[in-house]
Amino acid sequence: MTPDRARELISIQVSMGGGYNRNATKLILAEVYRLHGQQLVDQLIQEFNLNEIFDFKPGTKYTA
Repeated sequence: MTPDRARELISIQVSMGGGYNRNATKLILAEVYRLHGQQLVDQLIQEFNLNEIFDFKPGTKYTA
């Protein structure tokens, strides 16, 4: 998954904003972590304000 594709998928999940969307976003972040590392995960959390929307914290390692 490219960073642009991850951004596209996360933006869809954020726009819906429910419990299932939180889990889907977590799986997206796990894939990003596996392929691109923690720095991009933290960047996406900040970029999409996921700390306030889904209570995701920068520095957390997401795994599938």
